[in-house]
Amino acid sequence: MKILYTNFHYGDGGGHTTYIVSLARALHGQHTLHVAAPADSRLLRTVAEEGIATALPMAFGSGLPTLPQQLAEQRALRRLVRDEGIDLVHVNGARDHRFVMQSLLGMRRPPIILTKHNSKPTNTLGNAFRARWATDRVIAVSAHTGRLLEQGPYRRCPIDVVRNGVDLARFAPMAADAGQAMRQQWTQDPDDLVLVSNAGTDDYKGWIDLAQAIALLPDAIRPHVHMAVAGHLPNAQQRGQVQALGEVAAQVHFTGLLADTRPLIAAGDVGFVLSNDIETISFACREMMASARPMLVSDYAGLPENIQQGVDGWVVPTRDVAAIAAQLQAMYEQRQALAAMGMAARRHAEAAFGLQTFADATLASYEAALGSR
Repeated sequence: MKILYTNFHYGDGGGHTTYIVSLARALHGQHTLHVAAPADSRLLRTVAEEGIATALPMAFGSGLPTLPQQLAEQRALRRLVRDEGIDLVHVNGARDHRFVMQSLLGMRRPPIILTKHNSKPTNTLGNAFRARWATDRVIAVSAHTGRLLEQGPYRRCPIDVVRNGVDLARFAPMAADAGQAMRQQWTQDPDDLVLVSNAGTDDYKGWIDLAQAIALLPDAIRPHVHMAVAGHLPNAQQRGQVQALGEVAAQVHFTGLLADTRPLIAAGDVGFVLSNDIETISFACREMMASARPMLVSDYAGLPENIQQGVDGWVVPTRDVAAIAAQLQAMYEQRQALAAMGMAARRHAEAAFGLQTFADATLASYEAALGSR
């Protein structure tokens, strides 16, 4: 099968990049893959460096100032689809979806599959056009996302729920000392409770809710709970929110962007993703679970679909700081059980969201789209 992946995100690209790179790594030996993405994107750099797909730099611009470049890129994309005999196009966002629709207008096009990566509503005119003219099938990355799609114009398309998978060999339990150097930057007390997240520092990720919850803990516990977040360093407004917590600010740690988040995960006792917007199911959550960390998640969107409550993690009400604080206190008091819960998280990952499971289910969606033409 000849597959073209498109993604409009420049720079790191977050979960979109992880999604496409994961699929490309799993499929490149059996299928011919092309990836169209901005020239400065981590996605294009990764597939080129690893030799897992042919890279096509494409800005996916919009607006009159970039119209000549847009038209040139659309011609290039159209030529690629025609000359390479692309069997299927897999789009991953509104901008690249629109771009593909415009590029292939009027030609006999291959099936187009859309993955819905966020929790934004789809009841817009643009989505209605794309659903009608440029979508043959839709992948929802969580059951919650599937229900959201059924409420908008994509309900006319077949919808497959394919939850994100992670590389279980890369994200695996690490040696006890793997994160020790990083942990000791935060605390010298081995009995302290350390929560970590590789989900990033965007406001909607809810890390400030955890920091505020630490501030609510009883005096005897509060100094012994730390949190650390990997991602872009906080901006001035975010730093102000942390400083407003007083002494607790010294227990809130930021690592900056990490090329490898595994030492961060190894440094923690528990992982967390407390999103309150945009999120679907979270690669970060699944990476931490695969690495044998129990998870604290909000009940937002598809996050609860990751967790067996009380077995490999806990689900708390979104933005309910008092409920988060109560769960933190229970965790601290039962911290001797956290390692066993972490191994339960690893077993859950092995059973439900390995990379091959993810790739096989995605291929089944591709084959269904091709079979319906």
